Amino acid sequence: MSDQTLDYFLSRSQISRKDAAEIRWCHAVNSRRRLAEALTGPTHMMEADIIMRRLDPEEPIMAHPPDTDSDITLKEWLAEVKTHDKGIKLDFKSLEAVPPSMVLLKEVLAELRGPVWINADILSGPGGTNRPVEPQAFLSAVRSLPTQTVLSLGWTTGWTPGSDNPGYSWDMVNAMEEICRTLQHPVSFPVRAALLAQSFSQMGWLLQQSERYTLTVWTHPNDKLTVEDLLPYRKAFEGSKIYYDVPDSTRTELSRTSPDCLSAVNTHCKESD
Repeated sequence: MSDQTLDYFLSRSQISRKDAAEIRWCHAVNSRRRLAEALTGPTHMMEADIIMRRLDPEEPIMAHPPDTDSDITLKEWLAEVKTHDKGIKLDFKSLEAVPPSMVLLKEVLAELRGPVWINADILSGPGGTNRPVEPQAFLSAVRSLPTQTVLSLGWTTGWTPGSDNPGYSWDMVNAMEEICRTLQHPVSFPVRAALLAQSFSQMGWLLQQSERYTLTVWTHPNDKLTVEDLLPYRKAFEGSKIYYDVPDSTRTELSRTSPDCLSAVNTHCKESD
């Protein structure tokens, strides 16, 4: 199954064309206040983080480490979301919160209107020091979700200003593709914008391996991000293949550059590297 996210927002006239650069993202929707703002704002996709509450009652809550508590649980969060037409991206930093969260999610799936994405970093990537979520255990926990659910599967990463930061290696993209090739769900690979200039061949090859694959370009507030680093991707691939989860000013600038859909992308495949 290919990614239906753009079709959903097109059908509601929330975007003007099948171009993933038109999708607006909102991060860390982990409190009642942030949720209320996101639900009433121009955002298309809301990203939120889930951890297990250590206090009684132990249950999935909306929080990002090092936070350990929240004013809203996942159950309450989903109850609010299901009355709106926003898409959601649930981000898991550890495995323990995944199974109980899937139980809660499946209870409301039929009522959710927008796209559902499930995110975890399942492999170590360039500069990554955090421990990835164990891939097979994670996939076992989410495999029974409807096939239109997008699995957002990434690498742990790091970036140091003023250093020669490495990009995504062939070993990294090969390992990821080997994991994803037998999945039935669409997969979007979250990739760090500051590491993409040196990773064009690898990402081009990865996108070519399946119609189910897309990229989601993201950036950390402390990263050095230039539009020029992203333009080769924008010009070489169809607009539906790359989401830009970056500051709105950058995303808007990119959306003004129409993708060229170059057939020459094949020259960037692994064999010619």
